[in-house]
Amino acid sequence: MMRKAIAPVVTAALLAAVLPNVSAHAQNRGDQGQVRKEMRAGNVRPLREIERIVLPQMRGMQYLGPEYDAAAMAYRLKFIHDGRVVFVDIDARSGRIIRRSN
Repeated sequence: MMRKAIAPVVTAALLAAVLPNVSAHAQNRGDQGQVRKEMRAGNVRPLREIERIVLPQMRGMQYLGPEYDAAAMAYRLKFIHDGRVVFVDIDARSGRIIRRSN
């Protein structure tokens, strides 16, 4: 009897933990599709081109990876240096660095 009462609670807790991650993953896939569409239309530069511009400027930092913000039409490259995370935001249309966190 106790097991039957606990099962819905455990299921709800698991869903609450997993659903935000599924939603974030779906958003990321949507942004990837959007950036592909924008690249084909010639509106944004490919990520590899952006990385060729920015990575040489970030000497001494370990590159952790990119994100794309479809609404802002911007890439965010993530680095780590001396235990601190550094974000570099790049305009996806021009390849120009917009902002760099310290």
